[in-house]
Amino acid sequence: MKDDKKDNAKKQTEETKAKPEAKKTHSAKGKAAKVDSGPTIKIEAPGETRISPSKPSRLLTLYREKVIPLVMKEFEFTNAMQVPRFTKVVLNCAVNDAVANPKVLDNALEEFMSIAGQKAVLTRAKKSIATFKVRKGLPVGVTVTLRRARMYEFLDRMLNVALPRVRDFKGLSPKSFDGRGSYSLGIREQIIFPEVNYDKIDKIRGFTVTIGTTARKSEHARAVLAALGMPFRK
Repeated sequence: MKDDKKDNAKKQTEETKAKPEAKKTHSAKGKAAKVDSGPTIKIEAPGETRISPSKPSRLLTLYREKVIPLVMKEFEFTNAMQVPRFTKVVLNCAVNDAVANPKVLDNALEEFMSIAGQKAVLTRAKKSIATFKVRKGLPVGVTVTLRRARMYEFLDRMLNVALPRVRDFKGLSPKSFDGRGSYSLGIREQIIFPEVNYDKIDKIRGFTVTIGTTARKSEHARAVLAALGMPFRK
């Protein structure tokens, strides 16, 4: 009996000594896990991801550095905000044979996407015209609206690449302003834009380009466009 009591006491003593060691081991493991976990990485939500701004287009840089000071001096503006700014560029094409052959709209959409660098949308008839067999809501053309960087990029290509390729080009009319700061011009052939594949076009078609600005007077808008290189007739 005495031997059993001694053995039990010995076991209790050993267990008591082992408990602190177990705590130390657990603590050591916890510390090791904490060290090995590495730095905390913050994952941003898709909407919070910050993207560094791209380099401004050549035409936008020209507008800021040369056009604004030039127009301010010409009209004696006291604030740079008085100089007209571009708001949008709208390309619009009426596809006359869309009623007889709806597939031509697909070709027009593809060409507009190549020219504008942005997906175009269909325009639909607002009312029925029995003479032309047009029903209300029927697709009759394509359109695309450009803003910000794509707007400046398109204007740059149109002024410096496309218009110089027009045959017998004599300049643009300086009178095609609407009195509210917008200017419209007609493009007779889409092939003046090098982005259009000549081998894939089904026919030569034209379209209109409307340039919107914040100008309150046509002369102010004309001065800005001329300073950017718009080839107006004299």
